[in-house]
Order: sequence, then structure tokens, then C-alpha cells
Amino acid sequence: MHLIVSCLAVAAVTLASLAAAPTATSPEADAKIEAEMKPYTETLRDAEVKFDMLPIKGGKFLLGSPDSEAGRGEDESPQREVTVAPFWMGKYEVSWDEYEAFMFSLDCSKRKVNKLEPTEADKLADTLVRPTKPYTDMTFGMGRKGYPAISMTHFAARMYCKWLSAKTGHYYRLPTEAEWEYACRAGTTTAYSFGDDPEQLKEYGVYYEDGDRERYEKIGARKPNPWGLYDMHGNVNEWVLDEYIPDRYSKLAGKDAINPLALPTKLYPHVARGGSWEDDPEALRSAARRASNKDWKQQDPQIPQSVWYHTDAKFSGFRIVRPLVEPSEEEKKQIWDAGLEIEGKGGRFTYPCRD
Repeated sequence: MHLIVSCLAVAAVTLASLAAAPTATSPEADAKIEAEMKPYTETLRDAEVKFDMLPIKGGKFLLGSPDSEAGRGEDESPQREVTVAPFWMGKYEVSWDEYEAFMFSLDCSKRKVNKLEPTEADKLADTLVRPTKPYTDMTFGMGRKGYPAISMTHFAARMYCKWLSAKTGHYYRLPTEAEWEYACRAGTTTAYSFGDDPEQLKEYGVYYEDGDRERYEKIGARKPNPWGLYDMHGNVNEWVLDEYIPDRYSKLAGKDAINPLALPTKLYPHVARGGSWEDDPEALRSAARRASNKDWKQQDPQIPQSVWYHTDAKFSGFRIVRPLVEPSEEEKKQIWDAGLEIEGKGGRFTYPCRD
């Protein structure tokens, strides 16, 4: 059953009810203060999916790039000192194994096949919208198991985080632009987390000049950055929460430079970070920014119904974060649902676990 719904219906499940969902996680996820934060693995019982989260200590760093950095863009200026609070970040980009549990409602199907009763967390997740059926194979023949999920819209990535939060009882979201760069740099000030020499990029990143590249690689195929995060340089671009504002950094000072976030107010553009398998080395720098645009949907035959897929963004995926200190329910709602009145307008949504 498919329903045309308003943005209010998309956000119908209360955030308080999501926060109350039971968790299926290792004890290492239960830190209350930064000193207690440890790596942990989250398991989704009925989806047969696991993913790893790494602790990122809070701190200050210089956001953006210096004028002397080769290949830099004007939107990376001026450099600003910003502060970020502690959080966990996905060790890898979200894979198809993880995303298809949401995209194709595999969790619901496996419960039925295995005759498992839904938990309270399952019941909450089942009330949330899921993507409509894609018109084609969204891997575009580049690989599925163990490969990064691609071609989802910014809206779809945020709805995945909302679903994942309901399933686990932990608050997941996209990283902010500042969190992403802070984690990518991992304490470094060079163009890449391994230094300034792009000749070393083959060891750490998947990019266009790496041979006759025609596709992405499996997650974690290259070396991690100093904080243990894989594919921060290349493989696929990664969505962050922020709306793309070219002169955003010029506005960051004082309180605005503490956990900065430019919440989306329109359909385009949003920020993507890290570069991809289609890009040249300069696009994989720690400070490099990319703005989404409507051409990422150019071949979508489902327009205007499809709010879920970017048919022309085979280079774009995402990874998730979980802040140590959860925000208020109102703040969660703002972050998950920002821009829904625009993004969800005329969109088609489905509730496959309830059909």
C-alpha cells in the first residue's frame, strides 16, 4: 500500500517513543562521560546486520583550509577555530548490507520467515516510512555485499538514521560538517589525514586517478586515518547534516563556533564530504566541500514522487554518528525533519511493515 502523505505524517512517531526503545548493543555503548567511551558493535537482531562505532573525543580544531593549500576552494575560507562535543562515528561508510534492511524492509521479511515476534523497538520502527521501490538496481552493477550504499537523497539518509534510532534505542544521525572534518583530520592540519602528498593517496583513498577506475570498492579496502576511520578520503562522498552555504565559515565566531550546524532550509544544496571514486585527489582533501544539486536526480523517472533516490549520484553515500550527550526531543525532531515541508512535498511514501 502506498500513501501520499504530508511532512507531518512522516514525523508522526514521537521522538520520545523512539528514545524509549530497547537496545541490542554491547555494554561498551553505555558510556555516560567521555572518559568511558569505547568502541562498540551494534547488532540488529532481525536484519542480521552489525556495524561498528568508534569514539571520537571532543575538542577544538581549525575548520577549513589555509590559503597555501593546493587545490583548495574559496568556500573553505576563512579558517575558523570551532569546538565539537564528543561523539561516536561509524568506523565505515554505511554499507548496502545495513541500508537495504531499511530500504527493502528486510528486517520485517526475516521476522516473518523466522516467525519472530516484533520487539517494542521493532514496533516503533515499523511505524516509520520506508523508501519506495527503486526503478532500477541502485548499485548500478558496482557491487552489493560489503560495498557502500549509494544514490540515496539527503532526506533518505536522515530517515535511515531515524529508523536506526528506533531499532536500537540509540540516537543516530548524520554528522555535522564540523564533526565530519574534525574526525577526518584526526588531529592533523595537513591536506589529508596522512600528509600533504597526494601520491600517498592510493594507500588511503579510492579515487579516479587510481588506475582505470569505474566503480567504488568494498568498505575498508584501504588504510584508516589516525583515529581508525576508513574511507574518509574517497570511495563515496558522504552526506553531512548541513545545508551548503558558500560563505558559511565567515559567520562562525563565539557561540556560533561551538558545535556549529546549518540546518537545511531548502531542497538544494546540502553538503557532501570526502570525495569519491569519481574524483581527482584535490576533492578528497579533509577540507574539501561539495554541494548537491538537482542534476543528481536528472534521470529519475519517478519525479516528483521520488524523494528517496539520486539516480545520477553513484558517487554519494554516508556514515553515521551518535553524540555522547543526546539532545532534547525537540532538537532531535529539528535535526531529523528539517526541510521536510520542502523535501516531502508531493513525495510518495510507504509503510511496508504494516501493509
